[in-house]
Amino acid sequence: MSTRGRQGRLGRRLIQLYVGLALYGASSALLVEAGLGLEPWNVLHQGLAELTGLTIGVVSIVVGAAVLLLWLPLRQRPGLGTVSNVFVVGIAMDGTLAVVPEVHSLAVRIPLLIAGIVLNGAATGLYISAAFGPGPRDGLMTGLHRRTGRSVRLMRTGIEVTVVVTGFTLGGTIGVGTVLYALSIGPLAQLFLRMFAVPPASGGSTVVATGSPGRVILRP
Repeated sequence: MSTRGRQGRLGRRLIQLYVGLALYGASSALLVEAGLGLEPWNVLHQGLAELTGLTIGVVSIVVGAAVLLLWLPLRQRPGLGTVSNVFVVGIAMDGTLAVVPEVHSLAVRIPLLIAGIVLNGAATGLYISAAFGPGPRDGLMTGLHRRTGRSVRLMRTGIEVTVVVTGFTLGGTIGVGTVLYALSIGPLAQLFLRMFAVPPASGGSTVVATGSPGRVILRP
């Protein structure tokens, strides 16, 4: 591949990464505004926000940074996408919450929930296809999988059940949106992963490592 081609491919990947992360934060904010249930980690973030008085975006950044520190004993190596994830998602979430007015009518909250879930799937496809490294929470799960020998599914389930229960206890929102998100995010992410896939470099080489994007755990 020519130098211009490599630069163009890298530019596309960077755009996908940051647009995807920003849209992920915006979609999470729509789910908060809908008030019908959040994705698992944001149940925890919302609960901690209620406890501390911080915004949910700031809590997301703090939790993401704390989870990233847990990578050290697991010998995980963060990428650009990993570090960017910690900050961009939280900032975009707070920014969106600041401009989207509160809604109370169920006739508005249901479409807001659906829009948030679909946008979340698109955002997931964008940032994962960019292939700049997993989000901090995904890396925790895969790191525990490697260190313990337990399945990724078991690690993900165990961690997400823990954060949902903890978040709900602290005041986070669980509802029909939580269930709808859990059932639909996989198929949506797979659809958008195919849609936003970056063509491999000539010769089949890739800049970032291993495995098909479709196998990545779907949480930044």
